[in-house]
Amino acid sequence: MLAIGKFNKLVVKKETDFGLYLESDRGEILLPKKYVPTGTQIGDTLDVFIYRDSEDRLIATTLVPTAQVGDFAVLPVVAVNDCGAFLDWGLEKHLLAPYREQGGKMLKGKTYVVKVLLDEKTERIIASARIKRFLSNMTLDVTEGEDVDLLVYHLSPLGYQVIINNQYGGLLYGTDVFRQIKIGDKLRGYIKKIREDNKIDVALRNYAYEEVPEGKEKIIQALEKNDGSLPLNDKSDPEEIKESLQMSKKTFKKAIGSLYKEKKIILLPDRIELVKN
Repeated sequence: MLAIGKFNKLVVKKETDFGLYLESDRGEILLPKKYVPTGTQIGDTLDVFIYRDSEDRLIATTLVPTAQVGDFAVLPVVAVNDCGAFLDWGLEKHLLAPYREQGGKMLKGKTYVVKVLLDEKTERIIASARIKRFLSNMTLDVTEGEDVDLLVYHLSPLGYQVIINNQYGGLLYGTDVFRQIKIGDKLRGYIKKIREDNKIDVALRNYAYEEVPEGKEKIIQALEKNDGSLPLNDKSDPEEIKESLQMSKKTFKKAIGSLYKEKKIILLPDRIELVKN
């Protein structure tokens, strides 16, 4: 069955001056000449993306869009009119986000996280920024500690709401983030906790020991940039450490402990200093 908004393997049925016609269960579909791979012959099978053109006809392309139907994507708005916002998704015909699917009004030049979906009534591919309605945690096939893909889609009072593995909703607490993150960022993370109501907490690091080598390197670099001294120690305020080094106090204490044992730093009451060779 032909899948609109996805790649399909179709057989070349005939050739014309303006392209190739491909055979499908929905009839013949045109692959315009400019998208025909060199050397293609009648009877060959091509992997093509199917969508509707500006005249609402099914059409094929060998161009690869940023996302297919069913995917979440981060796309820029290139135009806005009475129908809605048009997003660049890598094809000549831009992707429409109707006003009813925007949530907040989309603006030209801004980038948004959207779900690419097929309008069942019109068979047109559209985008929706109403992300929560496409996420369900009722049945989960992830476990605590598992590596997952994260897409940041909303800023909340507690941190960042994320899409997990293109299907679940989760929360990345702001207190667990020690670098700049913005809406639309794609991150590699971990399942930190699954609650009784199936709400999911995620983190960018799985275990503290994974952060220590990176923390040690950051501390050494900061010391070298500050003439071998930093006004921080294990009694420093966590926010001061976070602002200065973008790491938690827990990681900082483990890192300086390790550096001290390696005789790379000196611990003083009001600061740490780099050992001079």
